[in-house]
Amino acid sequence: MKQILMVGAGSVGGFFGARLAKSNPDVSFLLRPNTLAAVKQKGLTIRSVDGTFTVRPQAASDARQLPRPDLIVLGVKAYDLDEVLNQIEPVLTEKTVILTLQNGIDTEDRLLAKIQRDCVVGGVAYIYSKIVEPGVIDHYKKGTVSIGELMGYESERLLGIRDLFTSAGIPCHLSKDIRRTKWEKMCWNCVFNPITVLIDDRVAKALDHSEMMGVIRQIVGEVAAIAATLKVPLPPDMAERVVKASQEIRDIHTSMYDDWKAGRPTEIDYLNGYIVEQGRKLGIPTPVNEAFTAMIKAITVKEQTGQGRVRIEGAVVQPVSFDRAAIASLPAEHHVDVSTVMPGMKGWGIRLKGLLDIPALAIEADHVAFHASDGKYSACLTLEQAREHGVLVYELDGAPLPDTKGGPFRLVTPGLGDLCANVKGVARIEITKGSGRDTRQTICPPGS
Repeated sequence: MKQILMVGAGSVGGFFGARLAKSNPDVSFLLRPNTLAAVKQKGLTIRSVDGTFTVRPQAASDARQLPRPDLIVLGVKAYDLDEVLNQIEPVLTEKTVILTLQNGIDTEDRLLAKIQRDCVVGGVAYIYSKIVEPGVIDHYKKGTVSIGELMGYESERLLGIRDLFTSAGIPCHLSKDIRRTKWEKMCWNCVFNPITVLIDDRVAKALDHSEMMGVIRQIVGEVAAIAATLKVPLPPDMAERVVKASQEIRDIHTSMYDDWKAGRPTEIDYLNGYIVEQGRKLGIPTPVNEAFTAMIKAITVKEQTGQGRVRIEGAVVQPVSFDRAAIASLPAEHHVDVSTVMPGMKGWGIRLKGLLDIPALAIEADHVAFHASDGKYSACLTLEQAREHGVLVYELDGAPLPDTKGGPFRLVTPGLGDLCANVKGVARIEITKGSGRDTRQTICPPGS
C-alpha cells in the first residue's frame, strides 16, 4: 500500500493522518474547502503533550486531484459518510482498501452496500483530541487504533495497515473480532457522550455520583441486548468495564460535548439513536437510550429558522418561533376559518391574540411590527390593534399557504382594512416599545 488518502483532518483524522504524513510523503488529504485553505497556507499542526509538529501534505477538496489511493482512511463523522462516498467514488479501483475510524456500528455495512465488494477493514480509534481551528489539532491523551477484518481472519492487507501505523509510531492492535470491539466502544460512547452534554461537565462528574451507576447499567444493558440479538454477545459485566475504562480519562469531555460547544452537529443518531432505531426494528425496548436521544437533540439542535417559520422577537423575555404545525396546535378558540376573512378560500388562520399570548412580552411593549421575509415591507400596529383585528393566515386547502397567496404566513386585519395592514410572506413579528418600522404609504390612524 503505497498511496494513502486521509479523508478529513478533524480531531481523529487530523491526528492520525499527520502522524502518518510525518514519516511518509505518500500521504495525502481530502479536505473541506476551509480546512484545505488553512492547511495549504500553514500546514497541518498537531500540538501534543508528546511534542508539537507541522506537516505539509498534498491536499485537495477533489479526490481526483490527488494520487490514486491504495488505502483510504476515513476520519470523518458518521453523518458525513454518504457525502464522502460520493467524493471518493471516482478514485476507487478494484484494489482500493478502505479503513474506517468512525464512531458507531454500521459504517462498514453502509460502505459494503454501496461499493459491493470486499474492500473494507474495520477500525476503532482511541484518542482524546480537539480541533482548535482548521488545520490545528490539540492532542491530549491516547492515540491508538484497533483494526480487524470483518470476518475475523488475519489478512495481508490487515498486516500492511498495521505496519503503516506502527512505523509512524501509532500503536495499532489487531482485533480478531472487530465487530465486538466496535460494540464495546459503542457502550462507552452511548454512556458518556450524551451524559457529559446533559450534565455539562466532564466524565468525572458522572463517575463521582453513585446514583449514575444505575443509569449506566441501563444504557449498557440496552446496547448489549441489541448487540446480542445481532449475534455480537458482550460480557455480562460490560457496564463495570465501561466505568473501569473511564477512570484514567475521568478529566475529559467527550467528542459530543466538544461538538456541542463548538456549534457542530453531534453523532447522536449514530450512537444512542442507532440503538433506539434497532430496538424498534427488533422489538427490544430501549427507553433510556430513547430518552437520551431526545434530550440531546433538544439541547444541541439549533433553533430552526428560515422558510416555513415565523419568529416573534424584540421586546420579549425570550424569542419564540413557530412552524405551521406548531401554530395549528394552538388552542382551537384562536383559529379562524379563512373564508370569513378571504372570501372564496378554504383554510385557516390564527388570531394574533392567541399567537401573542405565547411569548412573555416586555412590561412596556405597546406595538408590534410585521416584517416580510424579503425585508422590504413592514407594517406596525399597536398591540391593541393586533390583538383585536389581526389574523395570520397559515393554511389553504389543507396545505401550507402558497407563496402566490402571500405564504407561508400572511397578515390580514379584517376590521382595519388591507391598506392598514396586509403583509405577505411574514417571517418576523417584532414586539416594540413605541412604534416600529412601517413602510406603508397609507397608515390608518390609531383605533380606526
